[in-house]
Amino acid sequence: MKLSDFDYRLPNNLIAQYPAAPRDHSRLLILNRKNKKFVHEKFYNIEKYFKKGDLIVLNNSKVISARIYGHKKTGGRVELLLSKPINREDSVWECILKIKNPKIGLIIDFKHKLEGKILKIKDEGIFEIKFNKEERGFKKILNKIGDTPLPPYIAKKQKNKITKKQIKESYQTIYANSKKEGSIACPTAGLHFTKELIDNLKKKGIKFEYVTLHVGLGTFKAVKTEKIEDHKIHSEYAEVEEKTINNIIKAKKKGNRIIACGTTSIRTLETVIPKYLNNKFEIKPFFGEINTFIYPGYKYKVIDGIITNFHLPKTTLLMLVSAFISEDRKDGIKILKKTYKEVINKKYRFYSFGDAMLIV
Repeated sequence: MKLSDFDYRLPNNLIAQYPAAPRDHSRLLILNRKNKKFVHEKFYNIEKYFKKGDLIVLNNSKVISARIYGHKKTGGRVELLLSKPINREDSVWECILKIKNPKIGLIIDFKHKLEGKILKIKDEGIFEIKFNKEERGFKKILNKIGDTPLPPYIAKKQKNKITKKQIKESYQTIYANSKKEGSIACPTAGLHFTKELIDNLKKKGIKFEYVTLHVGLGTFKAVKTEKIEDHKIHSEYAEVEEKTINNIIKAKKKGNRIIACGTTSIRTLETVIPKYLNNKFEIKPFFGEINTFIYPGYKYKVIDGIITNFHLPKTTLLMLVSAFISEDRKDGIKILKKTYKEVINKKYRFYSFGDAMLIV
């Protein structure tokens, strides 16, 4: 398949610059996989499309203040984006650097006497950096000097209208777990949920489970190969508790639907759960790296429905959604394009702070 199959044109005015308020007042497109028909809704009405016994899986990873600014000893300004920890105890991180003339051993100075030393130069602006503070101290400094890593398509003039505290609150799901910090981007499909909506769904008999996937380069790194099968996805750290695995397996055996909120939850479940479906393996908690690349032709084994936002062109996220819409490659791409044409015509809001889609 060609990368151009997943391209589309989006008017700039449809790129959401701020979240819906309240969160669950965003628009919601319902796509029925069987009849390929659309229904236009508000997110707070999503409960109409669930039934007792459905199990919704959310990614509870919390976004860290991953963007920090410093200077080289020579005075040149440096912008650094933390990607993922290589060794938390020794404060070694994979980072994306905007820097001129990088060299191994180069020291970068930040506020609060924080220093970073380049240990390794990887590809495409990716580096391994060792910081001079132990894990707890590094985390405290990061919370003081770091910025929430809002996507580049959120205009600077918009960022300047609200405080750092407001940005941190709006770019975080209401169920993000403070013990599960590690994402450099929000699992944004979950931004539409409010506490009241979750409570109402639970009263209706809808179950909830949580997985953790720390969003990193694997989620949003650009695809640069024209043949998408040649793309290599970056790994991201994930955790799934034994209780969660058991409850998902039980739900599947009862014939209840598993609804994954967000592409990160989807990739986590489709990586971890399948080997337990045939009862041949003892169920154990999962802690490890995930680099599952889902694109058209993939046959879903766990997921029965997905909640997702509208994604950038030519991304692995679009490919994952296309694969879920239909197991037939051509049909999945065709319906995906029809869907995006529909929401563009209806002026839905796109990307991180945008509107949502439920596919069942």
